[in-house]
Amino acid sequence: MFGIKFIKAMPTEYIMKFKKGRARKQGAGQSFFFYAPTASIVLIPLASQESPFIMNEVTKDFQAVTVQGSVTFRIVDPEKISKVLNYTLTSSLDEYTSEDPDKLPTKIINEIQVIIRSELQSRDLRQALRTSEEFVTGISDKLKSLPVIEQLGIEIINFSVLAIKPNPETSIALEAEAREQLLREADEAIYTRRNAAVEQERAIKENELNTEIAVENKKREIREAKIEADRIAQQKQMKMKEEGLEGDIKLEKRNKDLVELKVKNRKEEADAKEYELTASLKAFKGIDPKVIQSLASVGMDPEQMIAAAFRGLAENSDKIGSLNITPDLLRELMDSKPEPDKKWNASPKTK
Repeated sequence: MFGIKFIKAMPTEYIMKFKKGRARKQGAGQSFFFYAPTASIVLIPLASQESPFIMNEVTKDFQAVTVQGSVTFRIVDPEKISKVLNYTLTSSLDEYTSEDPDKLPTKIINEIQVIIRSELQSRDLRQALRTSEEFVTGISDKLKSLPVIEQLGIEIINFSVLAIKPNPETSIALEAEAREQLLREADEAIYTRRNAAVEQERAIKENELNTEIAVENKKREIREAKIEADRIAQQKQMKMKEEGLEGDIKLEKRNKDLVELKVKNRKEEADAKEYELTASLKAFKGIDPKVIQSLASVGMDPEQMIAAAFRGLAENSDKIGSLNITPDLLRELMDSKPEPDKKWNASPKTK
């Protein structure tokens, strides 16, 4: 009443009371009475504000793209921005007297668009679609270093690019190209897998063949070892036979020497007997044979004397008319065994 009003600011609002062109009272979250006809109230929000944006730009290869993102900022120096933009409230204290507060996000987005346009014009479509965190960080750094941001007393809290999309026709073409590339990669993967399977099969076959070769080599080595063992055994047997033959030869040579020695001895014995007989015969030379025969019968056994008697009968058979020898006589002669010192003469009966 009477033009006196009361205003209360929130902690996230910076309020300033101007009177006669000078700030009489200011601060965050202030509350006070003022006289409306002579005072001006400036209310600056200090809370962070997020402004999404969508902009159409052209890449280096003249391809249209749509960039979608958002920027978050807040006013950190209310006095600076109050000198540049009009944040004065109306007398009703429910709205601003100008549109400057609503234009602040647009000013910031315009600055962002300038930076994004510069970045996209240095990239072709594929590079733009594959933008990375480095791309966003570069734009954010450039945005924070802009003079207008410093002049407005604003702090950029966050900047993000949500999507960069080409126009539908280009997107379909890129999708088709990517799809064909994926199909080619799938075919290459199938080929690689089949080739790997063939290589593995070949490796398995080679391993099997190598195994068979190794087995055959082992069998051959076993056969060669057996042959070598048989050869060594045969050599040993031949050596044993040779040693046996050499032993037999040595034995035969010794037998030969023995036989030669026996022959020599017998020859010497025969020569000795011949010499003895010759000497004995020389003694009986000129003696009547009957006398020699009688001398020879001395010391004979009865059987020998009987045989000599029969030999004499046989020699004088032309002088004997008849001779009877009975079986009893022969039996008695054969069975008779006279004492060694008994001498007897049998004279057959003659007619």
